[in-house]
Amino acid sequence: MQTKPFRIGTRGSPLALAQAHETRSRLMAAHGLPEDMFEIVVLSTTGDRITDRSLALIGGKGLFTEEIEAQLSSGALDLAVHSSKDMPTKLPEGLHLSAFLPREDIRDAFIGRAAKRLLDLPQGATVGSASLRRQALIRRLRPDLDVIVFRGQVDTRLGKLAEGKADATLLAYAGLKRLGKLDVPTEILDPVTFPPAPAQGAICVESRIGDDRVNGLLSAIDDRPTHAAVACERGFLATLDGSCRTPIAGYATVEGDHLRFRGTILTPDGSRFHEIETSGPAADAAALGEKAGEDIRTMAGADFFESWS
Repeated sequence: MQTKPFRIGTRGSPLALAQAHETRSRLMAAHGLPEDMFEIVVLSTTGDRITDRSLALIGGKGLFTEEIEAQLSSGALDLAVHSSKDMPTKLPEGLHLSAFLPREDIRDAFIGRAAKRLLDLPQGATVGSASLRRQALIRRLRPDLDVIVFRGQVDTRLGKLAEGKADATLLAYAGLKRLGKLDVPTEILDPVTFPPAPAQGAICVESRIGDDRVNGLLSAIDDRPTHAAVACERGFLATLDGSCRTPIAGYATVEGDHLRFRGTILTPDGSRFHEIETSGPAADAAALGEKAGEDIRTMAGADFFESWS
């Protein structure tokens, strides 16, 4: 019988805390456990502390997870809650993504001061985004716009926008929903013309491989369609060496036992891109994503990837 609280590791941003609280609530409901059986442990990560530079320049996605994963590996934490799109494709030895909560909206939200729609921005307007995917997609649609690096928590970026440091910015719609900021977006972007980051909108839970007590606890809240979709998208990313240094988009949908996937790769300036679609059994999700990555790499040719470095 568990007597000590399960320790849940998380970053300290309002969005990260909302995700940790949702995970705790689902675990409480699934197992009939009181709130005091789950302790939320807040940790600061390098990615949270350094906000004046692009992640691509300071180390990539792992900067949001390294400190938390070190505590998880040591046994100081029992599980960790993350935004799935922040997770590197290669995890530390001994750790795995053991559960995914039901996925929120995958789309990007546009927040404009100078115009309510991305395509309506005046020529030469400034758009702030730290995501290379978003930057490349903006440049593909509107090569005349001035795209600048915009980092920080949701409220930080919205504050910069209000101060006039940019004419517009983009955020994940899922995060705005989780924070109750449904009045913030001025446009919700179509995922066909503005495809999301792989794993966008999905909360994942990381735990130690072989920790049967915790993994059994988490299996009760694992949403299988989300798990399969994200496995496919991460397979696509892994094959293409996806990181914060590479503009890659992709999303999978699962209906019953069938999965459909659509992936996009772009040059950072958005001038060239390739798209791929595939489908197959949801049970083969990771393999489908990996094969799509291999096929689009062949389609694009070696010279396409030179600009990524």
